[in-house]
Amino acid sequence: MVALVSRTGRQHQRYNLKGCRQVVGCIPYRYDDEDQLEVLVISSQKNHKMLFPKGGWEIDESMEEAALRETLEEAGVTGEVKCKLGKWSFKSKRYDTFYEGYMFSLHVEDELESWAESHVRTRQWMTVKDAREICQHWWMKEALDVLTQRLSMSELEDDNVEEEDNVDNKEDDEDSPLEDEDSPLEDEDSPLEDEDLSPRCMLS
Repeated sequence: MVALVSRTGRQHQRYNLKGCRQVVGCIPYRYDDEDQLEVLVISSQKNHKMLFPKGGWEIDESMEEAALRETLEEAGVTGEVKCKLGKWSFKSKRYDTFYEGYMFSLHVEDELESWAESHVRTRQWMTVKDAREICQHWWMKEALDVLTQRLSMSELEDDNVEEEDNVDNKEDDEDSPLEDEDSPLEDEDSPLEDEDLSPRCMLS
């Protein structure tokens, strides 16, 4: 069951050894029908500027759990946390104090029609270029740069693995011995197995 109410209050917030409040967030991403990368941005409650979902890390949850919760509350999406993008120290203009922020990448698997903060926030899928231009926080832009670099490296590694598999398969075909033309024929009297020998499509 999905909670449709956001956590409030700061009595359970985490702080680092310097007294800085710790916040966590996600950059939700997906690939469109043309296999192009898109990221999800949301509006701020106060000034309606765009950013990525983030909020306070509380003492009863892991960092990843907090990132998932904040993304669900603020953006109404769920999915799989892939990796931590980094840690940043930034100053809040509103509270005139420093924060410690962590960002994760989230591969979106489900997008809810109604969520906890849908009445105070909007959300929008857009290209990385557009998101970088519209995002109001410099440290989130840096996290977005890290995400695109990580995904590019992952795609390159996948391509290399596929090329290696193709080379290995080609070498296996070249090394396989030819059938001995002089090998004895099977016994004509041996019974055939009673099965359908027609080709089949195997689904995994």
